[in-house]
Amino acid sequence: MAKRQFKTESKKLLDMMINSIYTNREIFLRELISNASDACDKLYYRSLTDSTITLARGAYEIRLTPDKVAGTLTISDNGCGMTGEELEKNLGTIAKSGSFDFKRTEESGDVDIIGQFGVGFYSAFMVSQKIVVETRAWGSDEAWRWVSSGVDGYTVEPCDKAEVGTTITLYLKPDTADDKYSEYLDEYRLTSLVKKYSDYIRYPIRMLSVREELVEGTEDQYETITEDLTLNSMVPIWKRNRGDVTEEEYTAFYREKFYDWVAPAKVISQKSEGTATFEALLFIPAKAPFDYYSRDFEKGLQLYSSGVMIMEKCKELLPDYFSFVRGLVDSQDLTLNISRETLQHDRQLRVIAKAVEKKIVGELKKMLADEREQYEEFFRQFGVQLKYGVYSDYGVHADQLRDLLLFTSSFADGYVTLAEYVSRMKEGQSQIYFASGENVDLVRQLPQVQAVVSRGYEVLYLTDDVDEFALQMMRVYGDKGFSNVCTDTLDLASEEEKAFVKAENEKNEEILKYMKESIGEGVSAVRFTKSLGDHPVGLSTEGGLSLEMERVLSRVPGNEEGGPKAQTVLEISLTHPISAKVKELYVTDKEKLANYARLLWAQARLVSGLGLENPSEFATLLTSLMI
Repeated sequence: MAKRQFKTESKKLLDMMINSIYTNREIFLRELISNASDACDKLYYRSLTDSTITLARGAYEIRLTPDKVAGTLTISDNGCGMTGEELEKNLGTIAKSGSFDFKRTEESGDVDIIGQFGVGFYSAFMVSQKIVVETRAWGSDEAWRWVSSGVDGYTVEPCDKAEVGTTITLYLKPDTADDKYSEYLDEYRLTSLVKKYSDYIRYPIRMLSVREELVEGTEDQYETITEDLTLNSMVPIWKRNRGDVTEEEYTAFYREKFYDWVAPAKVISQKSEGTATFEALLFIPAKAPFDYYSRDFEKGLQLYSSGVMIMEKCKELLPDYFSFVRGLVDSQDLTLNISRETLQHDRQLRVIAKAVEKKIVGELKKMLADEREQYEEFFRQFGVQLKYGVYSDYGVHADQLRDLLLFTSSFADGYVTLAEYVSRMKEGQSQIYFASGENVDLVRQLPQVQAVVSRGYEVLYLTDDVDEFALQMMRVYGDKGFSNVCTDTLDLASEEEKAFVKAENEKNEEILKYMKESIGEGVSAVRFTKSLGDHPVGLSTEGGLSLEMERVLSRVPGNEEGGPKAQTVLEISLTHPISAKVKELYVTDKEKLANYARLLWAQARLVSGLGLENPSEFATLLTSLMI
């Protein structure tokens, strides 16, 4: 029997398929099972119009048979099979897909065939030194055998095969120091691969399991137990009606698929038809993974095509600010690349991703409105990520995320939304007031905060590094701007108060200049104010960079010494006796005033949570006032 050569530029193309197209050799089993499923589908669809095909839907199956002695793995099905001509056409021509031809010519809109490229079969050469295919088409009395050892070509000859369908026998490559091909004969390994890639193939994938068990009542007698196992679930949980699935079933699925010991905080199911037809099952974790805020964390949803897993983590399906979401998307509309490992282009994917994003936003808003306590716990885990979403991409996503944000404030101990803050604003108030610091206690004690709160205004306490950057990127909420109470943008004084403060600063310009020079380069200006309440001094800033933003930016690698600096102002309260004292010292004891200036500067830094620039100098100055 003469050996035949593959058609097309066979050797080069087959070599590329074996060594280049697929990045993970274990997917050969996914490809062969998918082909077997297609064969069952074809025969089933034909049976709808051909009364001679009497095989019931429940009788179709795919079977795996590992043989460790022979070193072979057999994948068989009782689907449509192939004639000799079809065998030659489909396996003799690389990239010829019988499934694609069937799907293209079949008029039924219900056809859901997986294979389209005709190359998946050849992935088996990644693990096989020889492949034997025996097949018999439905309605045919002849059976055919196809044998190939790879690029050298193939043979086709008649054979004896009693049953209709196709049997593929893989003669696995021998193990080497680097590659253990015999792992694909291990029952546990095969079961795990089916679960991973082909769990939702609609036909049962079966395998005989043989094990030895101790005979009951004996100590050393064993019996051989043979069990016919069904390895796949067949019906995906996301294809069942939401009302038919219990929360316990969703939790069990989530824990098994995503390796989380805690039940999810929220389950989101989605079905969409139209521009893109897909189903999604999403989970919001109750707790952030231990590596969530590290570089090692990978976002992404599992991507399925007609129930077959294509990608473990498809990052394009989730924006970064929803990277905490786990789950999957299943769509038959995706245009996959030749290896079915990635997408050929991303138009459909963008449509699906946009719909998934919209669904997540809607569900989070619903949780915020209806399950406030649960939402607040979610926000404690992942709120920072939402704030980064507002800040990233120049605020493009701010509008859809702003109503999901929570802040602590002077109004109550719990969280407040921006909408709730605005609903309580005083008549004529045009700004949302906030202050920043490392923790709530520090912010609450800032002189400016206490002064603003004493006037009856609510102040947001920003304690996450990203908070102030996010508000700056947001710019406004509705028609309300944002104002940091510790900057020169604060404007709560009456016109009379403003005129008085201005006059005091102009009249004492020389005193303030002297104090600034005494402090040194750390301070941009020294001035009198009436916005500190009962506190003697405080720090404010001029320009767009606040003290908290300077602190955050200073921690960026490379900015430890030369990062951007805020224009810091030392403010002295005109309502506190200290203002009269500095005026007096300018006349009576300038040296002591210089010391006072440095002490007041250190005091203001301590109150603002910045720490002392020179603790030794502070201790010396403080001691000099005590003796």
